[in-house]
Amino acid sequence: MIVLLFSLTVHEMAHAWSADRLGDPTARLLGRVSLNPIVHTDFIGTIVFPLIAMVSGAPLLGWAKPVPVNMRYLHHPRRDYMLVAAAGPASNLVLAVSAAIVLAIMPVSPQTLDQPTVTVPLAAILSQLIRLNVLLAVFNMIPIPPLDGGNVVGGLLPHRLANGFDAVRPYGFMLLYVLMLTGRLEYLLVPPSRLLLSWLQ
Repeated sequence: MIVLLFSLTVHEMAHAWSADRLGDPTARLLGRVSLNPIVHTDFIGTIVFPLIAMVSGAPLLGWAKPVPVNMRYLHHPRRDYMLVAAAGPASNLVLAVSAAIVLAIMPVSPQTLDQPTVTVPLAAILSQLIRLNVLLAVFNMIPIPPLDGGNVVGGLLPHRLANGFDAVRPYGFMLLYVLMLTGRLEYLLVPPSRLLLSWLQ
């Protein structure tokens, strides 16, 4: 739960920071360029759903409060909006790589009876940080709007195709739930996640 909350916070702060750097002050004025998890917390997505997953053993599903972006303030609206969208998954990959480096160089002492060691739980947290952030990055880069991957694809497509692609946006989450309930979502998540984890571990 702590690792998920931290990872979602960094993800949303990356969106807010990049939007501010590219000319849109909206998120900064709302206090979203921050590592304070409270400003990014969505009660249902950040607390209720993860707790249900922890208690029931259901697949972990969580999200944070979306960062508002006003494209009118962006210097190059289509390109910059795509960069803002990509910043979230990129931040998760940076977290995963950083955790993998620390885990690789950190000596992990074997835990023996009556001799607790801090390295074992720290290694477990780092491993969880790697796994969850890889999953968050891959999930968010699924090319279905309003996920970040959908916004990136929309920015790469020519205007006419982008408008047609964006028409999927109101039905994006419905489509994701259909993929999840039919078991098709794992075909999009598992292969790239396993590949990234094999490189990091």
